[in-house]
Amino acid sequence: MMPETASLPILYSFRRCPYAMRARLAIMVAGLTCQLREVKLSAKPEAMLEASPKGTVPVLVLPDGTVIEESLDVMHHALGVNDPEDWLDRADADLIARCDGPFKRDLDRYKYPDRYDSDATAHRSAGLAFLQDLEARLGEDENLSGSPRGLTDMAIVPFIRQFAATDRTWFGAQPLPRLRAWLDGHLTSDLFKAIMVRHGPWQPDDTPILFAAG
Repeated sequence: MMPETASLPILYSFRRCPYAMRARLAIMVAGLTCQLREVKLSAKPEAMLEASPKGTVPVLVLPDGTVIEESLDVMHHALGVNDPEDWLDRADADLIARCDGPFKRDLDRYKYPDRYDSDATAHRSAGLAFLQDLEARLGEDENLSGSPRGLTDMAIVPFIRQFAATDRTWFGAQPLPRLRAWLDGHLTSDLFKAIMVRHGPWQPDDTPILFAAG
């Protein structure tokens, strides 16, 4: 390992995973630098499994060996180091819990009905109820966290992205204009573009890839 990277945290990630996205968003806005190791989920690297046997991303390994293996914990760690946009002041734990709990369950069963032997239409309708709540909330401000973007927005937007992409025609036909504007605004932002750069799956002999604010 190159000496200049030896003391950096290591982030195991998967570009399209919403949990990994929210972690990368917080790390990027915090201005932290880490080694990025893109993971192929069907061939997880042994180094990641040794650090975190649960085998899911994100996994952040700090230079002292501390392992942070839950996405919200990664966000809070990064923002605890540096929070230039005061994201931690705009965090709605209850709304995020609804996203990570009931909505994520419906999202999975809508997107992967064969995997879960589920009624996709029923779970799409259940997920829509959450989207309608977000639409109503966005009637007050341009973001879920208020006027500036905050942790609530960044924790939830990757999951709304995934739900919307499952059937773009259906999503586009729903009476959710504020939610679509909110989603499009974040997906086209410089921050989101920066965290979605493509990298090949990491191999132990690869030159380290630095993940850092530009």
